Amino acid sequence: MKLLIQRAAHGSVSVDGEVLGRIHQGLVILVGVRSGDGVADAVALARKTAMLRIFVDGEGRMNRSVLDIGGEALVISQFTLYADTRKGNRPSFIRAAEPSLANDLYLAYIAALAEQIGKDRVQTGRFGADMQVELLNDGPVTIELSSDP
Repeated sequence: MKLLIQRAAHGSVSVDGEVLGRIHQGLVILVGVRSGDGVADAVALARKTAMLRIFVDGEGRMNRSVLDIGGEALVISQFTLYADTRKGNRPSFIRAAEPSLANDLYLAYIAALAEQIGKDRVQTGRFGADMQVELLNDGPVTIELSSDP
């Protein structure tokens, strides 16, 4: 499982012009699931996400977590995180999980993150949809987390 986490001043996700999720200060999290991932990966990465200290403290150091600042999270499925571009110009997605497994683990990650930071602080996109994501990356700070061996 792979996450691309962006520290955001705000963010939103829409489908066909309808806003599905909107956050203020917090994290915009893109979630990719690969074949072989399991619920334990989702839970471990949710815990790590909640504790990740990438927000600045009073001294200007990245020393505070989304929990510490009372921030929110916008979680979006993104199978393209497992694009393989080693050969040719067209990405291969052979390492990405089948949609049913990917959706199950995407939902498991969301549930585990909601347990960590609060259900009311987690917003989502729509799995498998063509989404439009807007965010103001704060810093910019972008971190990759992975459970890949």
